[in-house]
Amino acid sequence: MSAHSVRIWAPAKLNLYLAVGSRRVDGYHNVTTVLTAIDLADEIRIDPSDSLSLECIPDLGIPAEENLVLRAADALARRVGRTPSGHITLTKRIPHGAGLGGGSSDAAATLVGLVAHWGVNVALDALEEVALELGTDIPFFLRGGPSLYVDRGDRFVASMPFMELDIVVVRPEAQVQTGDAYAAFDRLPIGEPPGPAVLEQALAARDASAIAAALYNNMTKPSVGLESSIGEALAWVQRGDGVLGSTMAGSGAAVFGVCENAVVARSLAREARERGWWSVATKTVPDGVRILEGSGL
Repeated sequence: MSAHSVRIWAPAKLNLYLAVGSRRVDGYHNVTTVLTAIDLADEIRIDPSDSLSLECIPDLGIPAEENLVLRAADALARRVGRTPSGHITLTKRIPHGAGLGGGSSDAAATLVGLVAHWGVNVALDALEEVALELGTDIPFFLRGGPSLYVDRGDRFVASMPFMELDIVVVRPEAQVQTGDAYAAFDRLPIGEPPGPAVLEQALAARDASAIAAALYNNMTKPSVGLESSIGEALAWVQRGDGVLGSTMAGSGAAVFGVCENAVVARSLAREARERGWWSVATKTVPDGVRILEGSGL
C-alpha cells in the first residue's frame, strides 16, 4: 500500500428502535430511531489517482455515477473547493436492500477516507452537513455508538450506553423499496409508539433480555404486507432457541435477533443458510466508520 492510500471500515447498522410518524409538509416522515453499528462491514480503499473512479467488488450492476460513494466524493470536493480524485475500491459484504445501511455507511466511509487521503481539515459538524446532503442516516456512521436521532431520523439527540450483543441477521430473497414501504405505512393507522426511554434504561442496565424486549419497529407490518417472506423469516428467528427478542432491520428485508450468546447466533445463522436465506452471526460494536490504515494517521 502506498504512502497515500487509505483503508476504511464501513459497518452495517441496526435500528434497535424505529418509530415512524406522520408525513411532514416537506414530504418526509417524522422518525425517532436508536441506531447501533454491528461487526458486519464493507471496506473501502482509496489509492492515488489524478481522476476519480470507483471499482466495486463484486460488481453491483448499477452505473457508478449512481453509487453514493462517488456522490459523497463529489459533495466533499465541492465543500473543500478541490477537484475530486482517487481510485476507490469498494468491497461489499453488507447485502443490498436489506435495511442494514450499507450504502450509507459506504458514503460515510468515503467522506472520512477522502479527508485523510486529500489531507484536508474538515470539522465533524461540517462533515455531517455534507453527509445530510446525501442521506438521512449517513451522519450516524460518522459518529458511531448507539445514538438517538429524531426529526427525519437525521438529527442527533444523544449518545446511548453501549452493550455488546450477540446478533443473528437473516435476509430472505425479498427486496422492499423504501418508498414502497413508506407508502404502505401511510395506508395503515398509526399507533402510539412506546418511546425509546425503556430501551435506553435497558442499555444503561446492560441487560440483554430487557434490550431485546424493548426492540421496536413500526415499519414491520407494512413491509411484511409487501413481502410475506420477511414475516416468515422474522417468525422463524423469533422461534429460535436462545433468541431473546427480534425485529426487522430498517424497512427490510433483513430481520435480526438478539441472542443469548455467540454460539446461539452462529447456530441460527448456519440453519438459516441451510434454508436458503442469507445470514450472518455478528455483534454490536461501539463505533462507526473508522480508518484501518492510512498515511499521516
